[in-house]
Formats: sequence, C-alpha cells, structure tokens
Amino acid sequence: MQIGIGLPATIPGVQGKHILDWAKKVDTGPFSSLSILDRLVYPNYEPLITLAAVAGATQRVRLVTTVLLAPLRNTAILAKQAASLDALSGGRLTLGLGIGSREDDFRAAHAGFHNRGKHFEEQLATMKRIWSGQPLADNVGPVGPSPARPGGPELLLGGYTPAALQRLGRWGDGYVAGGGGPQRAQQFFKLAEEVWKAAGRPGKPRLIGCMYFALGPDAKERAGAYMRNYYGMGPMTDAMINALPTTLDVIKGSIQAYADIGADEFILWPCVPDLEVIDQLARLIT
Repeated sequence: MQIGIGLPATIPGVQGKHILDWAKKVDTGPFSSLSILDRLVYPNYEPLITLAAVAGATQRVRLVTTVLLAPLRNTAILAKQAASLDALSGGRLTLGLGIGSREDDFRAAHAGFHNRGKHFEEQLATMKRIWSGQPLADNVGPVGPSPARPGGPELLLGGYTPAALQRLGRWGDGYVAGGGGPQRAQQFFKLAEEVWKAAGRPGKPRLIGCMYFALGPDAKERAGAYMRNYYGMGPMTDAMINALPTTLDVIKGSIQAYADIGADEFILWPCVPDLEVIDQLARLIT
C-alpha cells in the first residue's frame, strides 16, 4: 500500500512558501503523493493553482485532489486546467472529484446546489469528451491541450452515496473514501468493487483511504482549533477531534488497518503544519 500525505493548504495562516517547502520535503521522502482539499468560502489556497506551483517545485510525487468540487467550476475551463496541469507535471495529476455539501460555496460560485449531482454527471461526460480530443459540440472545436495520460488524468470519485458509486462505474478509475475510519471505508470499497464489476470494467478500481492526523507539541489542541475552524462547532467535529491520531503508534495501527481492508493508497491529511511531521512519518513507513 502506498502512503501519501496532504498539503497544509487549508490550515489558516500557512504561507505559500511553507507549502512549497512542505512539498519539496515530501518529494524527497518515501511518500507516493501530495493531496489537497477544496473549499470556496474559506481562506484556503485554490487546489489546482496550488498543485501547479507544487508541480514546479517537485519531480516525483503524484499531485492529488481529495477531492475537488467540480460543480463549483465551469466545465470546459476545469477540463482545460486539469489537462494543462497533467501535461506540465509529466502526467502526475490524479483528479479526485466530488459534488460538495456546503451550500454557501455554491451561493458564492453562483452555482446550483440542489441539482449539483445531475450537473456533475454532465460535467464528467463533457470532460471525458474534451480529454479524448473530440470537438466539444457541432459548432465548437476541440479544447486542448492534450493531457499526458490518454483520455485524461487518473480520475477518482468520492462520496458516501449510491449515486457517487454509480458514477465510478461509468467514468472513474478509482474511489476515494474521505475519512470516517477503516470500517466505513471498507463498506464502500466493497460497494465500489461491486459497481465496477457490474459495469463490466476490467481489473479493479483503485481504492484510496484518507485520515486526518496531528503530531508534535499540543497536537490535539492545535488540531482541534483547525478542525473547528474548518468544520464548525458541533458534535460531529468534536467526535472527529476525539478520534484524531496524535501518536506514531496509533498512526501505524491506522496504516495497517487500511492495508488490511485492501486500500491501494492511504493519504494522511495534516492538521499541524510543522515540517518535522514529515520526517516523523517518513521514519514510520520506511
């Protein structure tokens, strides 16, 4: 199982230089990827722009969105941005996509919230058409550039709903379980494999698990402040904070748990942006 690590691009106050220093350090280690989260109404860095900067600062690691909220974006522009990033990075982009659940993001983007699932499916079909080099319509020519990977970048789909899983069978290369622990991930991994098989797809989907973590002095308190800022106050956030791994032994156990359920990659999202965290994790997994 591969181990990826997230960028601290959603932690308030983190400067751009620090994000690039983080990326460079990860690139020299044993990690498989750098991932990034997405929101609009929040002081985070925009994912594709951030990954473009990271692509120029790294050589090896894959660049992953876990996940990008596609319905907030213009479809043709998103397809062009993704193809450009894939080509410029030498085919290192993995595009994880989802629909989002925060209505204020959609109000800010002047995008429809209640029809976002239907719109997302239309977007997937259109982006696949663009990435294949076909004209966009009878009166609209092709949208380039060509992505490094024929047919478009590796596409992951996220979401804990039947509709999200059905999209995997039609368009995705893999499924990303965005938190919730290994038991919940295992349930949806199995459903993803069933959908894949029912769609007549060869082989099996790539399965990715994700987990927040924090290490270092006052890790729980610092992580709690970040998560309450990101998710808001409430019982769900408190439960996430209480379950947050803050020691290497617990993280090691979580890595093993995801390996046991058949994850192909396990991505650790940081809640503390200290660079020393990367060295600690690198020693743990080598």
